[in-house]
Amino acid sequence: MLTVALSAVTHLAEVSVTPVAPPGSERFLRLVGWASWFAMIAGVVGIIYGGGKFAWERMHGGAIESPKIIAGALIGGVFVTISGMLMNGVSS
Repeated sequence: MLTVALSAVTHLAEVSVTPVAPPGSERFLRLVGWASWFAMIAGVVGIIYGGGKFAWERMHGGAIESPKIIAGALIGGVFVTISGMLMNGVSS
């Protein structure tokens, strides 16, 4: 029994498999690329908005909420970067 299992595993280990992208994956990767660009643009806009709001709060007083906006944009940028690296690793 062990010999048969070992022979099956040896045969399966010798089989050469060529990876093929599933049908429709080009559209999915294009959609992911657009989402990535949108996330990067939203992060830059968030940082610019947070900086402007920080200057406004500094000049006119009031509650300081802008560091939260900037921190959120930076943390979102980290997640976008990590997900981009994961998608590049999966697609290659």
